[in-house]
Amino acid sequence: MNRDSRIYLAGHRGLVGSAVLRRLEAAGYTDIVTRTHSELDLTRQAEVEAFFEAEKPEVVILAAARVGGILANDTYKAEFIYQNAMIAANVIHAAWSSGVKKLLNLGSSCIYPKHANQPMNEDALLTGPLEPTNEPYAIAKIAAIKLCRYCNEQYGTNFVSAMPTNLYGPKDNFNLETSHVLPALLRKFAEAARSHAPVTVWGDGSPMREFLYVDDLADALLHLLEHVDADRMREVSPDYFVNVGTGTDVTIKELAETIADVVGWNGEITWDSSKPNGTPRKLMDVSKMTELGWTASTSLREGIEKTWAWYRENGPER
Repeated sequence: MNRDSRIYLAGHRGLVGSAVLRRLEAAGYTDIVTRTHSELDLTRQAEVEAFFEAEKPEVVILAAARVGGILANDTYKAEFIYQNAMIAANVIHAAWSSGVKKLLNLGSSCIYPKHANQPMNEDALLTGPLEPTNEPYAIAKIAAIKLCRYCNEQYGTNFVSAMPTNLYGPKDNFNLETSHVLPALLRKFAEAARSHAPVTVWGDGSPMREFLYVDDLADALLHLLEHVDADRMREVSPDYFVNVGTGTDVTIKELAETIADVVGWNGEITWDSSKPNGTPRKLMDVSKMTELGWTASTSLREGIEKTWAWYRENGPER
């Protein structure tokens, strides 16, 4: 990419997209095209094709998605598979048909089987059943990976995918009904610190999770855009994708205790074991991303402290 390459960033207002936008601007990229959902509905094929025809982007970063935690995934199953599948199909197809030079597709660690060997490497894709609570979202993301692969193989495109682990940071979703575990816990402890109430957390605290600060992800994505094309990615995975994470994990209990300490709350934590734990463990094998020249630099506590500072300044955004 050149600093004046015309870049379409889909999903620029979300957790990932906003971090990518900050990183691109900091790196000196000057021609970044964005659209809000009200301006462009990515689930509508005709709108997407008209947009690509009018704007003619050279590079596409697909960070737009319908996302949420266990509750949201399990409640809005049809919406999650439909909206995410349509977004991916429309954007990736339009990128090919309009001659986009490079596309970077964002996925998720939930693409891997529920009981995949730990840490999970790229070869584990489609080797076993998915976690039922996020299967609809995972299927849509797997379809996007495969569509990028088959465009490369049939049309000779330069489409690659990145699979981040659990993300958090500024502009996260702090809605207790739809958020992921880390921002949900941060809000719970923040509110408990004000009310001096006990905090109840879903599950028994034993599941292990890996967390990546979103600005680290943005840095990794810029590295892939600037230095890794489809041919190089093919050497990493036949499906042209790579894991992006820290390579370390903690229990949900340890996460909760760290957040409580950062927030300054020292009350009682109650574990509701009647609620689902989700996948027992989700740790990424990031050796291939390391081989491609990038590693994460923000520790979990440092990232939580930065997120807490943003939250105190901005409050729950949605």
